[in-house]
Amino acid sequence: MIFFLDLGFRVIAHDRRGHGRSTQTDNGNDMDTYAADVAELTKALDLKNAVHIGHSTGGGEAIRYAAKHGKDRVVKVVLLSAVTPIMAITKNNPEGIPLAVFDEIREGTATKRSQFFQDTTLPFYGYNREGAKISQGVRDNWWRQGMMGGVKAQYDCIKAFSETDFTEDLKSVDVPVLIMHGEDDQIVPFPKTGAKAIKLLKNGKLISYPGFPHGMPTTEAATINADLLDFIKS
Repeated sequence: MIFFLDLGFRVIAHDRRGHGRSTQTDNGNDMDTYAADVAELTKALDLKNAVHIGHSTGGGEAIRYAAKHGKDRVVKVVLLSAVTPIMAITKNNPEGIPLAVFDEIREGTATKRSQFFQDTTLPFYGYNREGAKISQGVRDNWWRQGMMGGVKAQYDCIKAFSETDFTEDLKSVDVPVLIMHGEDDQIVPFPKTGAKAIKLLKNGKLISYPGFPHGMPTTEAATINADLLDFIKS
C-alpha cells in the first residue's frame, strides 16, 4: 500500500466480513455476499476507474464483483495467487484438489486454529523450502491478522474459496485482467488455477513466477509491485 500511496494513488483495503476489523458475522460468508459487500463499499465511496486487486480468496471476490457489480466502476482487475477458476474436484473439474484436503483445513481451523495458523505460514511463504530466508515478523503478522477474524467466518470461507466456480465470471469480464501466480505456490497450485484461468479471459494477461510462493506479494514485493505498476499504467 505504501508503495502505491507514495506514487500518488488512492489505496483502499477492506476487511472482508468476519475478517480483520469487520464485524464477526455468522452469516453471509459466501462469495456472492462477499462481492455484494464490495459493491456496497464502492457505491458508498462512489469509486470509479478502480483497479481491483485480489489475493488468493480475494481474487475470487474481485472477479465476481467485477462480473456481477462492477460495470462502469472497474477499469482493471488483478488476480494475485488467486483461487480462480475453481480449486476443488467436481464433475466439471476432475483435475482439482480433493475435498479431503479442505476438510483438513476446516479441522485445523475449527479445533486448533492458533497453532494451525502458525504452521500454515511455512508453506504459505515458501519458508519450508531449502535455503529460504525466514522472517519471524512476517509469520507473526500473518498469525496476528488471522486471529483477529471470527472462527465461524473463517471456517465457512474455506467452502467459499475452494468450491465456488468462477468460470462464468472469468468469461464475462470485458476489462483487462492480469493474472500473477507463483509457480511454487503450495497453497493454490498454479497448474490447477492460474494456468487454467488465463484461458477463460477475453482480455487477459498472465505473469507466472518460477519459484515464487503463495505469499509472493510479501516475499517478492519489489517484483510484484513493479509488475502491478506496469499493468496499472498500461
